[in-house]
Amino acid sequence: MLSFLLAPPDSLDRPTPANEPNLVHIRQLTFGGQNAEAYWNQEGTQLTYQSRQPGYPDEQVFVMNANGSGKRLISTGLGRCTCSYFSPDGKFIYFSSTHEYHREGQPPADMSKGYVWMINPWFALYRVPIEGGQPQKVLRKFGYIAETTIAPNGKFMTFTGSFDGDLEIYRSDLNGGNLVRLTNEAGYDGGPFVSWDSKTIVYRRDLIENDTELADYRALLKENMVRPGKLEIWAMNADGTHKRQITNLGAASFAPFLHPDNKTIIFSSNFGDPKGREFDLFTIGIDGKGLKRITHTPEFDGFPMFTKDGKRLVWASNRHGEVRGETNLFVADWTP
Repeated sequence: MLSFLLAPPDSLDRPTPANEPNLVHIRQLTFGGQNAEAYWNQEGTQLTYQSRQPGYPDEQVFVMNANGSGKRLISTGLGRCTCSYFSPDGKFIYFSSTHEYHREGQPPADMSKGYVWMINPWFALYRVPIEGGQPQKVLRKFGYIAETTIAPNGKFMTFTGSFDGDLEIYRSDLNGGNLVRLTNEAGYDGGPFVSWDSKTIVYRRDLIENDTELADYRALLKENMVRPGKLEIWAMNADGTHKRQITNLGAASFAPFLHPDNKTIIFSSNFGDPKGREFDLFTIGIDGKGLKRITHTPEFDGFPMFTKDGKRLVWASNRHGEVRGETNLFVADWTP
């Protein structure tokens, strides 16, 4: 382990657990800190991700090759950054950042209200050339703008915004124009991911079931917070039509991604843990049938994404951490 302290490797082979047969040839790509939300470019040769490392006030955006080499900072090093994604032509990385309006780190969420996430109102959406440079502002409205993903056909992007008084999913062109709201029900609609054929959006939704839940949701949102304890996976057409609920687990399920076969959704959930602390990867058919648990390691597995050919998976996990709570990025060959 001393060599890791002196010079972390680009990547490292990890054994495949016997109870995770869908994941073959697992490799760890990052070592130390908090690393998450790694997403492929079209060719499956590069990954963009966010990482919290010493020397920066909060999470920043990095890019690396698919084998873990060539890691480099792509954001400004200021503020908090999240949800980076490649443009389909590979020329830009889009991401949300507070660097222009709040250069410090994000304040911690008020856990006196229970387990809550902060909905940071200082985020704006930017893009930066893949070679690096000054970020270009794409979209700014007062309120939360994040969770952006881009249709592989290059015709639109989709993201979550709070600027209409609720957390809703929107789509626009890649310059932020032709803005259209896709969801309209009270509650947290967010985390949209566009399928590889650009026809379907999968997302998470907090279904508000009574007036007490609605009052709690609205009170927290006024304080830029949300309670994510009950999230289900949904799907809709790229234009917002044909919305349908996929899961009914009564758990915190999020980060869905549709396999290029357009039949299988992979997502993260704490389903099955009475304490709600362990998150694992699951798959389910887009018809809502065939729920299957993919990972079994303690603590956290999340943010999965398949390559365009469906042969590789990247995700974030607490496995093999040197300290408790450390989150790193892993890739594996996918075996259905």
